[in-house]
Amino acid sequence: MRSVGEGLDRVLDKAVTRKPPQSAGAQVRFLVKQLKGTRAVAVLLGVSQRTVERYVKGEIKSPRPELAARLREETRRRWQPRVKAKARRAAGTTDGLMIDVRANLGYAAPAGTTDEARERHLTLALPPHHAERIFAAREQGEHDMRRAVAEALRDVYFQQRGTRAASLEEVRMLNVEHIEFDL
Repeated sequence: MRSVGEGLDRVLDKAVTRKPPQSAGAQVRFLVKQLKGTRAVAVLLGVSQRTVERYVKGEIKSPRPELAARLREETRRRWQPRVKAKARRAAGTTDGLMIDVRANLGYAAPAGTTDEARERHLTLALPPHHAERIFAAREQGEHDMRRAVAEALRDVYFQQRGTRAASLEEVRMLNVEHIEFDL
């Protein structure tokens, strides 16, 4: 996984208490209930409204592979939103997040220091205020999420929560090979 957004989605998916619907018909019925109509589901999935109605009635049972993938993804995204919101609040207020990242990390520092980026594999516990900042940056996009993760790594790993490297200005996270979160 290379996207911070995907990593955050996956960590919230771990918080769900029940499995999402598995069959195409059940997934479509769930989406129709969530979006309050077959027309909205048809637009979301890129199919006709009649096709959605046929899935709801059980006349069609097996979708094309690309439609099946869209159905799974949209169902997963909308499944148990309150449970996911509760997990996000807990991570941002009391629990924090675990992060496992493998990337080239470098930093901007005063002259005379070695600030060249090098590959590092880090597994760290991020405190709640960093977790909240990462989740808040989610609305602004991938670039802001990466910046929030880099700031968290600067604080927790490079500066060790203020006990060293006080002159460190900015951490650059380049060529992310793997990033994963856990609650």
